[in-house]
Amino acid sequence: MADTSFLDWPFFEDRHRELAVKLDQWAASNLGGIDHSDVDDACRDLVGRLADGGWLKHAAIDPNDDGSKLDVRSLCLIRETLARYDGLADFAFAMQGLGSGAISLFGTEAHRGDWLSKVRSGTGIAAFALTEPQSGSDVANIALDAQRDGDFFVLNGEKTWISNGGIADFYCVFARTGEAPGAKGLSAFVISADTPGLEIAERLHTIAPHPLARLKFTDCRIPKDALIGSGGDGFKIAMSVLDVFRSTVAAAALGFARRALDETIKRVQQRELFGAPLFDLQMVQGHVADMALDIDASALLVYRAAWLKDSGAPRVSREAAMAKLYATDHAQTVIDKAVQIHGGDGVRSGHIIELLYREIRALRIYEGASDVQKIIIARQTLAE
Repeated sequence: MADTSFLDWPFFEDRHRELAVKLDQWAASNLGGIDHSDVDDACRDLVGRLADGGWLKHAAIDPNDDGSKLDVRSLCLIRETLARYDGLADFAFAMQGLGSGAISLFGTEAHRGDWLSKVRSGTGIAAFALTEPQSGSDVANIALDAQRDGDFFVLNGEKTWISNGGIADFYCVFARTGEAPGAKGLSAFVISADTPGLEIAERLHTIAPHPLARLKFTDCRIPKDALIGSGGDGFKIAMSVLDVFRSTVAAAALGFARRALDETIKRVQQRELFGAPLFDLQMVQGHVADMALDIDASALLVYRAAWLKDSGAPRVSREAAMAKLYATDHAQTVIDKAVQIHGGDGVRSGHIIELLYREIRALRIYEGASDVQKIIIARQTLAE
């Protein structure tokens, strides 16, 4: 089992420690031997398992139910734990949260009633449709057009690299409604996947398979009550959702790194070289020390950002950017060291280290690439 001493840090309350222990026990019993050969079916299966285990209640929160809110520390602990066991399980959980985050934070009572219970029960798969062919990290450059037509909006344009694209039951879509130039002219909508004019134009394939697609909107007509928040609020809504979930990307990277270190420790204790355990080599000890250091430093940044958000900070853009940048970049370094120490096994198709090597790379790109995080950190630091 991975090191859990970090749970004693003052960032956490007893409920977080209990959550981490229960989830680890559940994951050990429920996430083994999942067939990933059909990634769509595997994701649907995992969403169902997570719902049955009660974990999706943390991803989609309706404050009208009990006055609760999204708890970022819980989200991070869940993603870290799931990532240690199965990268696709982490993806399935994360997208239920990210895809419904705009509704949890800004949706109407009708939006929440229509979708959040489905997200929690696993009967509705969510997606977050922000990225476009010419607009990745530059959200203000969104071009998908949403023209008002009486009691409707008509959408034309594309989205791409949309996680859960092709299997989602609904999409939170960001489009240009034109209240003002740039970021102030964007709005957010919740759109059912079976809406006429919305089609899956292309399924996209990556080195670590996940359900991904390019979406095409052709005269896609949606009612005005599909609008989340007010017209022109889209950029604010998108940034608020990312402010919550960006730290959780870092937590997933932390989970991948912890698994890599666990597997490496087993390897160096069991493998012999020149008649002695591999761990006796000082160079190997140095690699293990670097891995442990990178993991603890990442964890401190991740849970600082999560704690700060849960403590009531209106925005944690700088802290979340630091956590995502450091944890994802250094998880890549940790996993690369694990590959090297595992030798040929580290690049053998299907080996856990090889799987981690493929999984980690995308985390340095999505929800704000590493270079963009540096820009955010620099701007916030200069502003202060």
